[in-house]
Amino acid sequence: MTFKPLKIGKYVIEKPIIQGGMGVGISWDQLAGTVSKEGGLGVVSAVGTGVYKNRKYLHNNEMVGKEHRPLEAINFYSYPALQHIFDNAREICGNKPLAANILYAQSEYNRVVEDACKAGADIIITGAGLPLTMPEAAKNYPDVALVPIVSTAKALRILCKRWKKTHNRLPDAVVVEGPLSGGHQGFKYEECFLPENQLELILPPVVEEAKEWGNIPVIAAGGIWDHDDIVKMMELGASGVQLGTRFIGTVECDASDVMKKIIIGAKEEDIKLFKSPVGYPARGVKTELHRRIEEGTAPKVACISNCVAPCERGKEAKVVGYCIADRLTDAYDGIAETGLFFTGSNGYRLNEIITVKELIDKLMNGEDK
Repeated sequence: MTFKPLKIGKYVIEKPIIQGGMGVGISWDQLAGTVSKEGGLGVVSAVGTGVYKNRKYLHNNEMVGKEHRPLEAINFYSYPALQHIFDNAREICGNKPLAANILYAQSEYNRVVEDACKAGADIIITGAGLPLTMPEAAKNYPDVALVPIVSTAKALRILCKRWKKTHNRLPDAVVVEGPLSGGHQGFKYEECFLPENQLELILPPVVEEAKEWGNIPVIAAGGIWDHDDIVKMMELGASGVQLGTRFIGTVECDASDVMKKIIIGAKEEDIKLFKSPVGYPARGVKTELHRRIEEGTAPKVACISNCVAPCERGKEAKVVGYCIADRLTDAYDGIAETGLFFTGSNGYRLNEIITVKELIDKLMNGEDK
């Protein structure tokens, strides 16, 4: 199969491969810039930018306690750091399309969307909740394409009706994500295992719903691993695919070497769904952190950064036993004992570190080409 370029709004992605947004610090300037350079769509994660490289980009330089704990959302979601990340990515990819991934559940969502638009994002991708107010957040930037993430055709229908009514616009593309992805899911824990919620079954109804709204391009995500998976998704009606986990196994990935080694060393049975303060189940590698949570010896929760609204300033973090901002930052810092290491269900299949160019070639042409 010959893959066609993917058009999202006014932007054309030469190779219909989107690199999933992974935070904290997994997909920042080096990874996103290189993916776009190689013809895919690089996606900068807007999560936790205040911890970027020695924490230089904080509002009034406000930090509390440990060096890696920015005070309040204004620092955890740092605009100066996000601008710096985009500037670096632009040096790599030039004027090729570049996206930002911004969680709907995060604190100060609207502000961070504006920050990303100012920083130079051509496309905004949002999941972790149904982003009904996404057009309002980006209303001052009409050229920026908006791509929500959904998990059902019903969700897309509700979203399109709301966007059309409130802002007379529709999504420029939509990502439909199945429950095999890394990080947070769009389903409750038990729903992630139901056959009817798997990507190959939820994709076709979303494609049909998208046709009702003017052939919105549909991007398949969640558990996609290789060329054959991409072909399968295209045959089911997808216009493009999104992958996260495979990009962790690249030279250019911004993740710590510790994180790459932990995922490469993980076995299938090590990859689990966990409770999260965000309110959705999240998938990652079961490590020392989870053993400490079960034993009651994990680091104490003290909400410093106010990172996600559903957590209610640490209330939910205390219920599940860990602060997600601190534990993802530990993973970025390469602290194996207390880091939280997200990966998709296929993470155990990672067995080497290759370049982004090599990976995209494999995805486009097959593993043995």
